[in-house]
Amino acid sequence: MQLTEGSVVRSTAGHDKGSFCVVVGFRGGWPLVADGRERKLEHPKRKNPKHLAGTRERLNLNEIHGNTMLRRKLWPFQYGGQPPVFE
Repeated sequence: MQLTEGSVVRSTAGHDKGSFCVVVGFRGGWPLVADGRERKLEHPKRKNPKHLAGTRERLNLNEIHGNTMLRRKLWPFQYGGQPPVFE
């Protein structure tokens, strides 16, 4: 699984297990993830890549201008809509 900025991922371990988030960057080889609610874009969480399940979905981070917009983009993954395809 190749993680890139904008990848939609599901957490498989930790207090946020089962929730979807997006990779917003990298620090020292570790992905930084945000979901717009618990982890804001301003303070993303550094997450071990082993604890992330990647999907084929990608978000254009240039279109996301705030935490509200990020939550709206992740809504179909968290609460319904079309199920994501995992890699």
